[in-house]
Amino acid sequence: MHNVMPRSYRYMVTTPHYLASQVGSGILLQGGNAIDAAVAVSAALAVVYPHMTGLGGDSFFLIYSVQENRIIGLNGSGRAASAANPDQFLKEGLSRLPDRGVQSAITVPDMVDAWWEVWSKYGKLPWEELMRPALRYAEEGIPISRNLHVWMTRDEQLLRADPVLRDLYIDPVMNTIKPEGSRLKQPQLAESLRTLMHEGRDAFYEGTLMKAIVDAVRADGGLLAESDFTSHHSEWVEPLAVEYRGAQVYQMPPNSQGFSLLMMLNMLELFDLKRIPRSSSAFYHLVTEVVKRAFRYRDMYLADPTFSTIPLEQLLSKEMAEQLVNEIQRNPVQASDCDSVPTGQDTAYASVVDEAGNAVSFIQSLYYDFGSAYTAGQTGIILQNRGSYFSLDPAHPNVLLPGKRPFHTLMPGMALKDGKPIMLMGTQGGEGQPQTQLSVITGVLDYGCTIQEAIELPRWVYGRTWGDDSDRLRLENRDLGDAAEQLKAWGHQIDVVDGWDGIMGQAQGILIGSDGVISGAADPRGDGAAIGG
Repeated sequence: MHNVMPRSYRYMVTTPHYLASQVGSGILLQGGNAIDAAVAVSAALAVVYPHMTGLGGDSFFLIYSVQENRIIGLNGSGRAASAANPDQFLKEGLSRLPDRGVQSAITVPDMVDAWWEVWSKYGKLPWEELMRPALRYAEEGIPISRNLHVWMTRDEQLLRADPVLRDLYIDPVMNTIKPEGSRLKQPQLAESLRTLMHEGRDAFYEGTLMKAIVDAVRADGGLLAESDFTSHHSEWVEPLAVEYRGAQVYQMPPNSQGFSLLMMLNMLELFDLKRIPRSSSAFYHLVTEVVKRAFRYRDMYLADPTFSTIPLEQLLSKEMAEQLVNEIQRNPVQASDCDSVPTGQDTAYASVVDEAGNAVSFIQSLYYDFGSAYTAGQTGIILQNRGSYFSLDPAHPNVLLPGKRPFHTLMPGMALKDGKPIMLMGTQGGEGQPQTQLSVITGVLDYGCTIQEAIELPRWVYGRTWGDDSDRLRLENRDLGDAAEQLKAWGHQIDVVDGWDGIMGQAQGILIGSDGVISGAADPRGDGAAIGG
């Protein structure tokens, strides 16, 4: 199960859906730059991958600007409604926030504002041109993809419960889920996109779309209000970075979990990974123990930095890495205890490099598959349930508060060498995002893989999903040998899953060689494609 890895000297686009990749390529051929292509791709993904992302979600952008000769980040995550506080949920007898429905949609969608911000700062083409492909796909329809159909089938009852989603995904004659390959038209979403195309960002945060969303939410008992939208804005931020094997690896700062990957890299740099076979029990044990220690501090501190103090300088120090590695080495080869918190895993990552050398690594999500599974009125917009990850415990760093951004799993990555991008990488999957990026980065920088080979390496995901009573280490059943049995003997709770299992997420990546060759890779676990020109 291997994808062709395109190579080019001019540009590269890679996304989790082939139609979105074509959109990005088309924008570049029209004379747009990487930022234009990224916005158009992001909008297209909101239509062609509606189970993973949409106008009602969040997004994060890492941008390398050739003109400015620097890398900058845009935090496009929404804040909690001004009316949101733990007491109202605790009074209803809830111990945690609802996962679905209008009461889980308590953070402002930031996606549209993020598009507008990055386009306003760096874009070249007219806004209307960037929205046009997404509008066309919503209006004229797309074939239902393999991955979308998997999630439609899995979430059939959720889709039937929402009138708009029922009309979209349930065949009215057969009363069954529409088959893979059938045409999916989204007329209400098309009207919202048309409004957005003509009226711009303000339609969503001050105008007709905002009013339609708020009116629907209010009528259905939700918390989002007009003032939550009118006061909302994305935030330009300085990315975090550590050096690994001579490259500077960049991640978004909190409220993104990106720093957890940087902690993992700091620890692994103290090991000679080349001496540890990639599919061995020793490798899986080491990376799992490294992941556990990074997650320990992630879960201890990660929240909106406006509301919490996060000791990033200490967490990303070499001294902290040495301390944690000593902890691993001090103990016999045995699984350590950890108690991670379950996270949503449904996301879309993409990346673009243009002919001038501008690069964009970006990621977007509704949090769960189909987000809150709640569509706001007749807008066709599914609202995210990212706010359901807030805690109701007042002592927790991620406790729900008005205007607060939640702990965020989204984390686009980029690596630079001598000040220029050499690798863009990211993936779908909550707990899996830092782990899969770790697999890709070590695959390239330690094991000498191409970007496609690195993405196709057998993967692992450590953590917990809803309903599990303990953390599990999930391994793809590819080239395992006796590794799983050895890991069990060392105390790991092992689940062996099928090769290419969707639980391992969908990664995309771009690698830029010292000779100027740009290689692109899309994960065969998804519906993506890399297109170079």
